[in-house]
Amino acid sequence: MRQRRLKKEINVVPYIDVMLVLLVIFMVATPMMTSGSVELPSTGAAPQKPDKFLRVQIDRDGALSLFDVNGKEQKLGDSRALRDALRAQREKSPDIPVLIAGDKEITYRAVIETLDEVKKQGFARVALETSVK
Repeated sequence: MRQRRLKKEINVVPYIDVMLVLLVIFMVATPMMTSGSVELPSTGAAPQKPDKFLRVQIDRDGALSLFDVNGKEQKLGDSRALRDALRAQREKSPDIPVLIAGDKEITYRAVIETLDEVKKQGFARVALETSVK
């Protein structure tokens, strides 16, 4: 009777099967882990707000509001209305800082689009407002 010879190769087929199963698990699990909203961080010791500033507020439903230096609120319909309102404020005082405050339930995209619009209007000092605890 002839003896069997041992193979000196590694069989990789089971490893490929395991990797494909893990890939499918991660593809199914990843969309469940991401959410559409961002919870803005709170700060322990935030820097002092400037004396005079404009404040752009994004509400939970995505509505935009612009608060002028005196705190007077101006409701804005969309980004075009925001652009026009910012342009008018920039003509009055070009070096004024702008704070952007967003509700924690809004999407991160809405905050970034608003930040981008403020920057496009030529405001150099733009910051995100956080809650202080």
